[in-house]
Amino acid sequence: MTATSDHNRPVSKDQPAWTRRKLGAAVLAAALCLGPLAALAQTQIYDARTKKWVNYDKKKARQYFARNNQLPEAFRRQVVPFRTAEQPGTIIIDGNQHFLYLVQPGGQAIRYGIGVGREGFGWAGIVRVGRTAEWPTWTPPAEMVARDPNAAKWAAGMPGGPDNPLGSRALYLYEGDQDTIYRIHGTVEPWTIGLDVSSGCIRMNNDDVTDLHSRIEIGAKVIVLMQGAALYKGV
Repeated sequence: MTATSDHNRPVSKDQPAWTRRKLGAAVLAAALCLGPLAALAQTQIYDARTKKWVNYDKKKARQYFARNNQLPEAFRRQVVPFRTAEQPGTIIIDGNQHFLYLVQPGGQAIRYGIGVGREGFGWAGIVRVGRTAEWPTWTPPAEMVARDPNAAKWAAGMPGGPDNPLGSRALYLYEGDQDTIYRIHGTVEPWTIGLDVSSGCIRMNNDDVTDLHSRIEIGAKVIVLMQGAALYKGV
């Protein structure tokens, strides 16, 4: 498999601001999607005004979202050139750059901004979409229930809705017929897109995950590329 994204091209005034992150050691996640946001964010965004890369951490992300009521341009949904041997309908996730690509015909892809696993929770591999859900139920794992009284009250499952941590849609990632416990899902914290914030799951803002959900098919191939991460399977 070869996949070449567009984020290595030079930035110009006509291009969205790409992101980059420093390499860091990472290991396979313990299958928890909704970890705390105390990560050391390594994302940078390009400031067209100063023509410099600037740090984009949790605090600055919240300030930007509060000020603009939207994400930086780089993390907004857009169609981009994308060269790959993978078939249209394949999802390719670049965790380092915080982008998810949905391969389209004609050398293009729809690019979405994502939040990914914080340091120590990154992973990489080839899986598939085993099932999907609209306004999914969130069931916290036993470890979270034991340590978090707020999670404990939802031990039997939190119904889907605008306050649910999984957001408006969830795509459940499988290896063969086995649920990996990883998901692509929405979020109630849209300002975290572009950061390393989760415990291994891929989060998107609700509008974007709803759009992705409307376009993919059950069984769609999902390739997770995360430099410096442990391999889940096959990459």
